[in-house]
Amino acid sequence: MPVIRLLSVRLLRIALVLLCVAGLTFGLMLASPIDPIDAYLGPQIAQAGAEQRALIAERWGFDQPPLLQFGHWLRQLLSGNLGWSHVYNQPVNEVIAQRFQRSLALLGLAWLLSTLLGFGLGLLAGMREPAKPTHSTLDRVISGYAYLTASTPAFWLAMLGLLLFSVTLGWTPVCCAGPSGSLSDEVSLATRLHHLALPVATLTLLSTAPITLHTRARLRSLMHSPVATQAFAQGASRRDVAWRHGARHACLPAITLACASLGELFGGVMLIEQVFAYPGLGRATVEAALRSDIPLLMAIALFTALLVSLGNATADGLYRLIDPRLRAQAP
Repeated sequence: MPVIRLLSVRLLRIALVLLCVAGLTFGLMLASPIDPIDAYLGPQIAQAGAEQRALIAERWGFDQPPLLQFGHWLRQLLSGNLGWSHVYNQPVNEVIAQRFQRSLALLGLAWLLSTLLGFGLGLLAGMREPAKPTHSTLDRVISGYAYLTASTPAFWLAMLGLLLFSVTLGWTPVCCAGPSGSLSDEVSLATRLHHLALPVATLTLLSTAPITLHTRARLRSLMHSPVATQAFAQGASRRDVAWRHGARHACLPAITLACASLGELFGGVMLIEQVFAYPGLGRATVEAALRSDIPLLMAIALFTALLVSLGNATADGLYRLIDPRLRAQAP
């Protein structure tokens, strides 16, 4: 019974979060200076008369009051229908399914590599013996790298990597998820990975800083704790203390940051996909915002919020597998 109650409370919280995200996204879209009819017409805006604009507003519900529009969208959502995207002229469900398949490889690889790299660098920086009066050279290098990447704009690093590795050296493709003019079924796995290499590397470098700095701080605090002092007195080295005691001690905040950073990572995916012209969900988000595609943008916002909520719930579940003290507690 306590487990069922806990799951019910968490599901209720997730539902309330999704409702708040939907309402906030809808309000921001209404406050946007972009006229939805003008965005729908695009280059043909000068050729459309008042009668055509009225028909478009009636067709897509732009002429209805905001509360009626939001209520209609909620009824569709409860029936399992996310609406129709006027940008892609197909159901929103299909747009998200197609685009997320491409973004999943980029987001998943960058998330996994940044988590492992950030945790490993944080352990290396935190276990080093501090020099007097400054820290060790390795600690300064890793900390400097973390602070530098944390303050580097994603689009700037992406353009720099594109200019260096794609244009100058010619090692990586310039854009897209495959060769231009080729069908998706014709692209091999090696070619897909080749097109993913530079975007994944860029996103990974930008996402390691928070995990690195928090892991380093957590491990350094452990190195000055009574547990480490007793281990040192028994002849253990700093490496032994770091790997046997510090890794488990520092991985809890690393897991929290890794799971909670999914939303921030998705924001980086949007910028990366724009720079590399990668046809994923992040690029669809930008197009939906610029062309006032409310159903598509609200569905993507809900999808992102659900992803972050599930990530946080996964982090809570992993705590019990890592920390024996939490396993001993009642659920």
